[in-house]
Amino acid sequence: MEYWKVRWFHEFPDEAIVFYSEIGDDGYEVRKVQLYRDGRRLKADCVYESGEIGLSEAPVGRIEDVAAQSEFAAEIIELGEFKSAWDRAAWARG
Repeated sequence: MEYWKVRWFHEFPDEAIVFYSEIGDDGYEVRKVQLYRDGRRLKADCVYESGEIGLSEAPVGRIEDVAAQSEFAAEIIELGEFKSAWDRAAWARG
């Protein structure tokens, strides 16, 4: 497993600004947390997704490729940081 933290620099008021992802050995997301400007923290896994948050349907690729894009800051993090974000997040309603 690998754990990513990706900040997305944008001005869209309803879109997430930070993503925490647990990436499986096959390159697919296993769990994800999204943080929003208004303080919401939503989570999803392979069992529970919603219209607001879901796992990527394709392998995520390499973190270096994400980090190379100017609108993102991406880094590999430790399991503990991901788990802390996961534990503080809520399941989306609806």
